[in-house]
Amino acid sequence: MNYADIKQYDVANGPGIRISLFVSGCTHHCKECFNPETWDFNYGKPFTQETIDLIIEYMKPEFISGLTLLGGDPFERQNQEPLIPLLKQVKSVYPDKTVWCFTGYDFERDIVGRMMNEYPFTKELLSYIDVMVDGEFILEQKDLSLIFKGSANQKTIKVKESLESGTVQLYEFDTE
Repeated sequence: MNYADIKQYDVANGPGIRISLFVSGCTHHCKECFNPETWDFNYGKPFTQETIDLIIEYMKPEFISGLTLLGGDPFERQNQEPLIPLLKQVKSVYPDKTVWCFTGYDFERDIVGRMMNEYPFTKELLSYIDVMVDGEFILEQKDLSLIFKGSANQKTIKVKESLESGTVQLYEFDTE
């Protein structure tokens, strides 16, 4: 797997100050994507243990709320398995920090309905993710008033609660 970028102090892709990993590779090709260079699976730099170590180091300060995965698409088949060692280490070293993930795949239809049955690593990857923003960006449904989403079709999902209950549990933002 390759990655396009690591943002050390990101406030745009989840609550608080986060570390964001932009993976390479995406087959959705959303119209007016904000990161079209990441569609290419070969774009960027190789994702290695040194990359994981750097992210773990970046997450050290107490003011860092967590890690966000986006891209590209972390849930492309080729990207899922290589992300597991990173998330395993993040959750081991920083159990109280959250992991957010942005994907163009639909949580119910694509990830739970298909990938969890087809790929042996999808379920493990999901086990480390706290919140997922799912769904392709649809230009015609673009809505700048949404929090951490680009279009009205996307959902912000509490992953563990959704898997346990068998129905999508939406993440509620504290607006106070």
